[in-house]
Amino acid sequence: MPEAGCDVAVIGLGVMGANFALNFASRGLRVALFNRSPEATHQLVADYPGSDFVACESLESLVAATERPRRIVLLVPDGAPVDESLDGLDGLLDADDIVIDSGNSLFLDTDRRAARAKSSPWRFVGMGISGGSEGALRGPAIMPGGDFEAWGRLKPILESVAAVADSGPCVAYCGRGSAGHFVKMVHNGIEYGDMQLIAESASLLREGLGLAPEQVADVFSEWNAGDLESYLIEITADIFRTADPQVPDGLLLDSVLDRAGQKGTGRWTVKAALDLGVAIPTIAAAVDARVLSANRERRVEAEAAFGGNSNSTLESVTVDDIRSALYASKMASYSQGFDLLARASEEYDYGTDLAEVGRIWKAGCIIRARFLDRVREAFSVNGGEGQVAPSLLVLAPSFRAELADRVPRWRRVVAAATLAGIPIPGLAASLAWFDTLGRARGSANLIQAQRDYFGSHTYERTDAPGEFVHTDWAAAARRDGESGGSGE
Repeated sequence: MPEAGCDVAVIGLGVMGANFALNFASRGLRVALFNRSPEATHQLVADYPGSDFVACESLESLVAATERPRRIVLLVPDGAPVDESLDGLDGLLDADDIVIDSGNSLFLDTDRRAARAKSSPWRFVGMGISGGSEGALRGPAIMPGGDFEAWGRLKPILESVAAVADSGPCVAYCGRGSAGHFVKMVHNGIEYGDMQLIAESASLLREGLGLAPEQVADVFSEWNAGDLESYLIEITADIFRTADPQVPDGLLLDSVLDRAGQKGTGRWTVKAALDLGVAIPTIAAAVDARVLSANRERRVEAEAAFGGNSNSTLESVTVDDIRSALYASKMASYSQGFDLLARASEEYDYGTDLAEVGRIWKAGCIIRARFLDRVREAFSVNGGEGQVAPSLLVLAPSFRAELADRVPRWRRVVAAATLAGIPIPGLAASLAWFDTLGRARGSANLIQAQRDYFGSHTYERTDAPGEFVHTDWAAAARRDGESGGSGE
């Protein structure tokens, strides 16, 4: 039996789990380790003899090795492995021990597990982590939610391992219930949108403007020195500078099959938005694009059937136009994501602080960007006179003017790309969202009239909102037709 006295325990020693354990150890914490395959546990201990690790052969020995009240971090795959771990731990834990699910769990599963824990003496926390394997090792953005008392005991060690921005450690309590995993899910949804918008912009630069790879890299490096500064822009520049070791003078990117994978968090975000009645077309377009990319055989068949597009040159579009379109679309995507966070907080009683979410995403996570300082500022309302949080991020005073300034270039890019046959689902969906948002009277009156016509769903008149009426449209149309359309 391993000796007791470990500050924290980690279950699951894949890349993320192993790196998070190393992160804990680097902060002077003693870490108990358990993996379903013991070989991984012993290999990690052997590879890092200077770390204060305690290898455990069973959950029983892991629990015995960890100081009470215990802090046990799960980094196992989402779904059944999480439930199996909780089943194994349930009878071994004491009052006020804390089990933290740090994987990419669906927030509905987190709610179910939290409800289960209420009948047990131990406490359960759902916690999102972003930053990939490198972030887990050197400092990720951390999004805990649920049991607030548990957060108080976790805060010191989580702050010690989190990324640090100019505003402090990138960890904050995200709210009650499953808020931690919901916030992480939306982070990943925004990430899908960001990646799609950047990929489309790169295609426009290379295919539409004819820039060479090194020129594209230079453009992204220049963008990364300005208001588009972000981790994803930075790594895109690196990707366009990476040569293919197997192809002389070749670009490695050109040898990567254009079939994008996904692990489900983007789809979860879209489903959650549908359930909550929040429009997130940029993120939905990014998910759809990955789905379409998966069936490459069908795309090859369709290109042969329809002939493709032999001339995809953009007319009257500049690099600065594309930059403006990307930034404006990014603003739309973040607005959609934060709108979803706000709606979920209201519906599920999370109590999520949107300004804090913007703050903790500033470093460590995949979507870390300069832009997030302004997001935090927009939602930071301290009760001063005239301070009102915007109902939507793009409506914040600090964003309105600059978004309006970019709209003409945004339209020019979307129009030119459409005429050239270059697919830009993310940029186009973002602009369509903006145009729909900015029109006080749209086309939905006809849709509601159609619904009332075929299904008696009723409608509201503009002169009496809140009162629902029904019209026999067929009879009225016949009567008005016979009377010459006067309606008399």
